[in-house]
Amino acid sequence: MLYPVLKDMNNWLDNDFDDMLNTSWMPRMNVTAPAINVKENDKAYEVELAAPGTTKDDFKVNVDKDGCLTIKMEHKDEHKDENKKEHYLRREFSYSNYEQALTLPDDVEKDKIEAKVTDGVLHITLPRTQKAEKETKKIEVA
Repeated sequence: MLYPVLKDMNNWLDNDFDDMLNTSWMPRMNVTAPAINVKENDKAYEVELAAPGTTKDDFKVNVDKDGCLTIKMEHKDEHKDENKKEHYLRREFSYSNYEQALTLPDDVEKDKIEAKVTDGVLHITLPRTQKAEKETKKIEVA
């Protein structure tokens, strides 16, 4: 029976590339993409994008003629201190930039799409058409 090699308590599986390309001395960037959920019900599709600390001004939501929904988010968070008596040796700020494109289903009413930001979550409602089942077109075989 084979057992994993225990190098430390946090790494059960040995990876030769970790040894060869050890980058633990390099600073790691804290980069993540916002979490996105897509739900559906009989009346609409709903998209939720988690982006804490954002406001409605940070987002641009567009839908093109081909039915592609594009979500763009740009957020700058600068900590400014009005007290000029102090000299900063280190000052931190963050900048987030995100873009996601989703192809919409054919049954979305593009003219009635709504978007709002609540508590750092972008909510996009994509209403569905109430049309009957799509008609089937018979194709004659020659």
